[in-house]
Amino acid sequence: MANEQFAFLKSSGVPTRDQWQQAIDRAGFDLKLDRKFEPRNNVGFVPCKLNGAESGVEMYFDDSNEFMEAFGEIAADRDCCISFRWGGSMHECACAMIASFALASEFDAIVSYEGEPPYKKLADFRRDTEAMLKDAAKGT
Repeated sequence: MANEQFAFLKSSGVPTRDQWQQAIDRAGFDLKLDRKFEPRNNVGFVPCKLNGAESGVEMYFDDSNEFMEAFGEIAADRDCCISFRWGGSMHECACAMIASFALASEFDAIVSYEGEPPYKKLADFRRDTEAMLKDAAKGT
């Protein structure tokens, strides 16, 4: 069963790959997005390096009215979404957590796991992201 996390953004605030990578770096995480990754055009698996090891996560950009209306209560005034999907891999989950944390911290994204209430505080989101990294390092 796939897991999904949603990062709702304003279309005008969707970062380029390089802007996103810089935000990840500033947050202090060792995640490297694939150099060919184009956030607005991506549909599918994005290779990444997590702590120097090959990993990645599926990412999808969506700005369709139908999708945004389905999540209207969570998305608020945001008009697009970058969705992250992964299976049981904690490494892939860690990639999704780090990437979406960077969007929340520097690009005003509202992040929700599977449509649940979004994070209200970045400190809580960071704590959960760091916990996921520890789980991934243990191989759980």
